[in-house]
Amino acid sequence: MRNLLLILMLLIGGLTACSKESAETGQGEDSQAQATPAAESFEIAVIPKGTAHPFWKAVHAGAEKAGQEAGAKIFWTGAENEDDRNQQIEVVRNFISRGVDAIVLAPLDDTALVRPVEEAIRRNIPVVIIDSDLKSEAYSSFVATDNFEGGRLAARRLAQVLDMQGRILMLRYSEGSASTRNREDGFLAEMKEDYPEIELVSTNQYAGVTKESAYQASQNMLNKYPDISGVFTPNESSSFGMLRALETSGKKPGTIKFVGFDASEGLLEGLREGYIQGLVAQDPFQMGYKGVLTAVQVLKGETVEKRIPTRLLIVTDENMENPDVIEVIRTEAERSRE
Repeated sequence: MRNLLLILMLLIGGLTACSKESAETGQGEDSQAQATPAAESFEIAVIPKGTAHPFWKAVHAGAEKAGQEAGAKIFWTGAENEDDRNQQIEVVRNFISRGVDAIVLAPLDDTALVRPVEEAIRRNIPVVIIDSDLKSEAYSSFVATDNFEGGRLAARRLAQVLDMQGRILMLRYSEGSASTRNREDGFLAEMKEDYPEIELVSTNQYAGVTKESAYQASQNMLNKYPDISGVFTPNESSSFGMLRALETSGKKPGTIKFVGFDASEGLLEGLREGYIQGLVAQDPFQMGYKGVLTAVQVLKGETVEKRIPTRLLIVTDENMENPDVIEVIRTEAERSRE
């Protein structure tokens, strides 16, 4: 009996020593789980203006790649069409209520989205703006094309193919969109400053936010001004609508010189066929990619630039085989299909 008690005491002492050693060294099973922190994973909502256009599919691809690299979970939510401000506001507020770590937003309206963005920031949810500006300085960073310069590029190309003279029109996109308004302003500024021999016959009509509305508006403008020699449109949907209107007009390709914005596959085909003489190409993949990575930097407490530009160039039939151009075209056209 005495020997049995001695054995039990030795066993208890050994277990106690093991337990103490595990606690001190962190080698016990529970302690090991606690000593290995889980990988940092941020939840970031990426909210585009819409989801239907190829441009936004390329933005989505870039955002997802950045999320994979940074170990962040990406929530991609947006309206199908780019005219539902109330729905975008609701999406922002839903993500605020959900308590995501950050929001990357392409505002449909530079005024209407100010309040929900500032509401997010008051809840300690940083916001990175992409594509289109906001009438607020509360956001952390703005990742976008220099849209005013993009409009100037379009004006120079159109003036070049018109030999610096002719009658042209500009079909606007939609009221409240800061990005396209800046492109339109840049186009008009360049035309008025440097090309006085080119007459602007119409600059106040809108295409609307869908390709169908843009097609109808383009047909109306071509019928109203049958003798124009050139046209500019400031985004993918308005450019596609104008392309369709020119294709169905009965005029030979190139009869009306056309410079548009964005480089989706359909527009590149119009360039190859001669209906389009220039496309101002952005880099939507990089916009989504840099937008998410910038949000991650903010969440980590790192300093970020207030304004982060993305690439911008003019695509023509003469340069579309250049390596630098191919890289951007692939980004916008092919990435939109990935």
